[in-house]
Amino acid sequence: MSNTSFLDFQYNLSKRSFLRKPSRMFTRERQNSRSLPVYQPSLDDLKKVFDRFDSNKDGKISPEEYKAILKAMGKKSLLTREVQKIFEVADADSDGFIDFKEFVEVQKKEGGVKTNDLKSAFHTFDKDRDGKISVEEVYELQKGLGQRCSLQDCRKMVKAVDANGDGVIDLDEFVTMMTRTMTLC
Repeated sequence: MSNTSFLDFQYNLSKRSFLRKPSRMFTRERQNSRSLPVYQPSLDDLKKVFDRFDSNKDGKISPEEYKAILKAMGKKSLLTREVQKIFEVADADSDGFIDFKEFVEVQKKEGGVKTNDLKSAFHTFDKDRDGKISVEEVYELQKGLGQRCSLQDCRKMVKAVDANGDGVIDLDEFVTMMTRTMTLC
């Protein structure tokens, strides 16, 4: 199961107005360090993400549901092959679906959310590659995921995460938001 997918959805679920101060995890000194942290999402967070994938609410994720989510996130190339590989790994009982237990097991096996996963998730949102996530970028991704969010709702989401008040989300603010409910491994 792709950690990027998990992170993209956790962002969507995040609408809290309180945040701890950004850690400045990606300053030059830390970027060159091999000791960057790894985070483990909570069971509650995993369930929320699982429920986003399980669009028909039958308690399992089909390959079609998985493909639909990847398409909505803008990942259109090699979908069938990528999803097939994911299901080969995650579908432990070979029934053609990923149930919640299998979903959690894959997340555990991957060893948590790594720094590169966070950066990759950030770049999924940062469509224009300017190093910032704008309100419009959040809105477009929400729309692609079939979420009913107005531009005003997206402004509120960005404002809740925007610790420095510049109107956009930078990488440090994104990492802070993504990891606040995770435990450090």
